[in-house]
Amino acid sequence: MTSYFPKSQKDPHGLIVGQGNFQYKVDAHWGQLDPNQTPVENCHDMVIDAKGRIIMLTDNTKNNFIVYNKDGSLAEAWGSEFPGAHSIEIVNENGEEFLYVVDHGRVLNRHWDGKSTDEWDSHYNKVIAQQGFVAKLTLDGRLVYTIGHPMTIGIYQPDMPFRPSDITVAPNGDIYVTDGYGSDFVIQYDCHGRYIHHWGGQKNEDTNYNLINTHGIGVDIRNPDDTHLIVSSRWEQCLKLFNFDGSYRGRIDTPGAYIHGPVFSGDNFFAPVCWSHINDENAEDSGFISVFDKNNKVVANLGGTEPVYQNGKLQTMSSTWDVFKHCHGMCVDDEGNLYVGQWRGNQSYPFKLSLI
Repeated sequence: MTSYFPKSQKDPHGLIVGQGNFQYKVDAHWGQLDPNQTPVENCHDMVIDAKGRIIMLTDNTKNNFIVYNKDGSLAEAWGSEFPGAHSIEIVNENGEEFLYVVDHGRVLNRHWDGKSTDEWDSHYNKVIAQQGFVAKLTLDGRLVYTIGHPMTIGIYQPDMPFRPSDITVAPNGDIYVTDGYGSDFVIQYDCHGRYIHHWGGQKNEDTNYNLINTHGIGVDIRNPDDTHLIVSSRWEQCLKLFNFDGSYRGRIDTPGAYIHGPVFSGDNFFAPVCWSHINDENAEDSGFISVFDKNNKVVANLGGTEPVYQNGKLQTMSSTWDVFKHCHGMCVDDEGNLYVGQWRGNQSYPFKLSLI
């Protein structure tokens, strides 16, 4: 098959990234498919099912779900219901796997002027915002239920947007949704999608509870006696730790990194970084992946500068500009290899990073 890689993106195939025990060889060709048959826009998130297949979520409604075999070949592609497809979680419930899908509400604009990509309030931007939703699906795509705007259950006012960004499921089945492009709350539901509690937002008397662009969330189960949530407050360049009832317990600063939520693997977790903070702004094409140890200390940056601590404080991190544009979704297989999708990656397919 002819190799496909966008001419406007440098091909990093074969590069070695990372530091210490976390060094990987980049395979930029692993997930390439025929874009005429199986197109992508943004490769927003990735999970692995019980068969070892890698499921990638894209906001191209010709095929929201692209399912790869482990060798990078196409198993199947399907789905057209999620124009703002942004996050996916796979959960085994009593022996059956389900997909939880987050649509953040941005849709391709049929009136796009062909130029504007960052004029979010323009009627002629490439994407325009509507309200988002969450859906629970069977593994083959049958709808179980949806969770809609919190206004409909009385916890949001009509002028408060709901544009969710991520989802995680606790060991007891409770669902936690981050409204990272809307009103910046974490909303807790039970396993049937019934509202329990919410917290966050940007205007708390105790600023520890503030969340600003709360992009990602995950359940930290590394210590079974002390499970809790890790939530990104991306615009604050940090991760915040909460108990399941929403009470605050700590913060992990990630200076220089507009960081997403955690992806756990053994004693470690990985967190994609969409942009580096350079010259007092989020710099274009400056993503990387941070690796945290069991003590929540950064031990490597894949495609980024080596982490340095001085007097116990992490110094500013940044992209090395040689691999990624904007890291977004990722997953880890049972051999420790990574699969990475990108936002604004020039419609490129996921990369595989093989542990060396």
